[in-house]
Amino acid sequence: MTVLGIKKSGHGEIKNMTSLYEMHRRLADVIGLLLVVLFAGTVGYVLIEGWTWFDAFYMTVITLATIGYGETNPLSPAGRVFTLFLILGGVSIVAYAFSMLTSIIVEGQLSVVFRRRRMEKEIEKLSGHFIVCGMSHSARVIIEELEKTRRSFVVVDRSHETVEKLIADGINAIEGDATEEEVLMRAGVMKAAGVFAVLSSDQSNAFLALTAKGLNPNIRVVSTQKELGVRQQLLRSGADNVVNPQYIGGLRMVSEMVRPATVGFLDAMMRQRDSVVRFDEIAVPDGSPLIGRPIGEIRETRSHAPLLVAVLEQETNRYDINPDPGRPVKPGDRFVMIGEASQLFDLRKRIEGKPMA
Repeated sequence: MTVLGIKKSGHGEIKNMTSLYEMHRRLADVIGLLLVVLFAGTVGYVLIEGWTWFDAFYMTVITLATIGYGETNPLSPAGRVFTLFLILGGVSIVAYAFSMLTSIIVEGQLSVVFRRRRMEKEIEKLSGHFIVCGMSHSARVIIEELEKTRRSFVVVDRSHETVEKLIADGINAIEGDATEEEVLMRAGVMKAAGVFAVLSSDQSNAFLALTAKGLNPNIRVVSTQKELGVRQQLLRSGADNVVNPQYIGGLRMVSEMVRPATVGFLDAMMRQRDSVVRFDEIAVPDGSPLIGRPIGEIRETRSHAPLLVAVLEQETNRYDINPDPGRPVKPGDRFVMIGEASQLFDLRKRIEGKPMA
């Protein structure tokens, strides 16, 4: 398939081994060496001395472990020569195996593996989360905002070092090419609410939109635009919306000039440290316990409670600004609200009929 004049085929080049695979390989080497030495020693004593398999195995273990017990049975001259070679070669191999095992533990690779597996299980349980593809400057802003507003998300990036750092910071992250189906499946694209396409090029973002929509037609894709004149191509590729940083920057400069107080209010809202206040939206699902109830029940009179600004009606796709308190709540309504992030989070759970944390 050709998008933006570039053709892509296959599922990407073979990647370097991850630390997880490398650790598995090293552990397999350790176990393999130990088994080979134990097998060789046991078979040697059986053939040379004619011992039983158990006696031969026992003699091999105490020899390799350098415990210092006496001989299981009297050894012949040939058996003693074999024991010398077993000590010189086998003990060195065992020491090497244990040093390798120690290095794996000291280097923290075991903890990395456990952390990765725990993270993979967490991702499998996610639903309605967001997938951030690429670790650009925009992606870091997106991640910070998702964390502040208590949204679940997964980051996908091709850089091994970046992914390791994210995992160490407690962020769910997957190493791989976000334009590949297998990588998006690992990120939970089938149950995700949306994908942020912030890869390094418009071509990659177009492929990402195509792949995500192909796997989950209901997922929402928001893409960044790197070059002028490619907005329509990105939309045709499957992106639900395209954000042009240059265009947004220009609008911001105009706003700073002609409406500084409004921009200052929004800036203060976004940057204040003591609380996280945001404009947000809450969708009313079909099974909400508030359906049919007066919309006035959403409004609260207590100080600093979330404010209901408008309702986007599903039937008309129009905004009802400052709606009548007696208007009934309808399935598919989307409430536009402003308030503290934690209170909005609790209100969302209440509207969705889920227990609050």
